[in-house]
Amino acid sequence: MARKPALSIEKLKDLGADKLAQLVLAEAERNAGFRRQVKAALAGKSGPQATAKLIDRRLSGLDRAKSFIEWDRVRAFRDDLRSLIDTITAELGPAAPDLAIDRLLRFIATHERVFARVDDSSGHVQDVYYQAIEATGNLVQTLPKPEADLMPDRIMAALGESTHGYLSEVTTTVAPHLPQDTLARWDGDLKEAITERQAKEATRTSDDWFYSMTSQWAEMRQTIASASGNIDLLVKLEAKKPPHMQNTLGIAAQLLEAGRSTEALDWVRKPGRRTFGKADDGMSSSRVSLEAKILEALDENAAAQVLRWRCFEAVISADILREYLKCLPDFEDIEAEDRAHAFALEKATPEAALQFFLDWPRLDLAAELIATHPHRWDGGDWHTLPKIAALLEHEHPLAATILYRALLDDILARARSKAYSHGTKYLGKLALLAEDADPARPSGLVDHATYLAQLKKTHARKFGFWARVGGVE
Repeated sequence: MARKPALSIEKLKDLGADKLAQLVLAEAERNAGFRRQVKAALAGKSGPQATAKLIDRRLSGLDRAKSFIEWDRVRAFRDDLRSLIDTITAELGPAAPDLAIDRLLRFIATHERVFARVDDSSGHVQDVYYQAIEATGNLVQTLPKPEADLMPDRIMAALGESTHGYLSEVTTTVAPHLPQDTLARWDGDLKEAITERQAKEATRTSDDWFYSMTSQWAEMRQTIASASGNIDLLVKLEAKKPPHMQNTLGIAAQLLEAGRSTEALDWVRKPGRRTFGKADDGMSSSRVSLEAKILEALDENAAAQVLRWRCFEAVISADILREYLKCLPDFEDIEAEDRAHAFALEKATPEAALQFFLDWPRLDLAAELIATHPHRWDGGDWHTLPKIAALLEHEHPLAATILYRALLDDILARARSKAYSHGTKYLGKLALLAEDADPARPSGLVDHATYLAQLKKTHARKFGFWARVGGVE
């Protein structure tokens, strides 16, 4: 088959202006978003003000719109929004970044009204707003100091009462690119605004729930403190939060980086922010990894290693084991690795051990684990088991056979007719693997012929499945 010619600027130029103009016009007639981009590019020939005027009309229309966008029009609506952002950043941004930033902020400010008009369960529309937020930060980097100094006022004017959280997101992208004196003034203004708002909210007589902007403004103060290198303020603001909402690991990491290891150790050992649905036993690999590094900074290397090994035993983490082995003297790491593998095989839950051996990777031990626990694997785990079975089938046919049987058994037991095509494929795999897998099977695991006979007897009435099987038996 002949390769399709690759597109490039040089090759397109070879087409000539007339041919390119015809192609652009044809696409513009088919694609409304592209048509708007072309109009913006043409307007740009008259200067950035003309482009800004065209963008303003589109923003005004977006701001005024009230009709609900049905599910079948969401993708086109998203593409239209993306086209608008592309126009602002590609056409207006290079010529007049200050004008482009104003339009981006105005666009971001439409998010609450837009989300009220569209079901964005997929998050695609929200992605366009994040694109606009990122573009704002990129453009701020190009501003001269006098214009950068005005950014806090422009941001607060556009988004100061936004409850969705985009005000904080914009601050995160912009703050690192602002002058230090600008950041200090912005922090002072936020501190004053928080004090005034809290005093006003304290006079409320209703017990009804309400959203307070003070939490978002306080988060912005932390972002500004981080951008300013003011770690004392950062820690002070974090300490004011309820314990279950504190980002203890983030604060500990910044304290460690600043050389304040003793304080970092205190923070990393706090309970901190809760993970919904999980008990905090202090043995998460991310927390242990950070605490071990802090202990090493305090010259407590032995304690760091003890902690890493305890964590490995608790969560069977490949990353933690790598850190543990890296800190051992030469040759001792080999013995420790063997000890870790033995522990995973003998004492860990099979599911955790399997993931560990896949991450390490030691496919031979993964196969051994599967064969040791042939009835442990949940065939309903269809999003991971097929990939594992495929990974093992060439070198470890018995382990692959066990997993494919689990998957097929689950499909038939639940009469999942939509998955019968997958079941047929698994049965075909089992037939191909049988020659190598049957001789290696442990006691309690029947050979392929017996397994197939049992399937036919147990699921004889699954006519939809057997009709698909054909000659794969």
